[in-house]
Amino acid sequence: MWRVDGFRFHFYSSESNKPAHIHVRNADGECKFWLDPIQLAGNRGVAPHDVRAAERLVFEHQSLLLAKYHEYHRR
Repeated sequence: MWRVDGFRFHFYSSESNKPAHIHVRNADGECKFWLDPIQLAGNRGVAPHDVRAAERLVFEHQSLLLAKYHEYHRR
């Protein structure tokens, strides 16, 4: 969906029954954030400073990410 600062933001098609969220992958692993309210939902291997950097991006782009989540899961 979107790449910035070494992060890949994406959705999984099999998760349309869950609350709005975004997966964020980098070279070390993947974390997941709920989008409303924004909260870390899980982390597998992403260093704490990278989680914080990803979280800042999620906060900055929350409206866009929510819109894209709903658009993606309406297909």
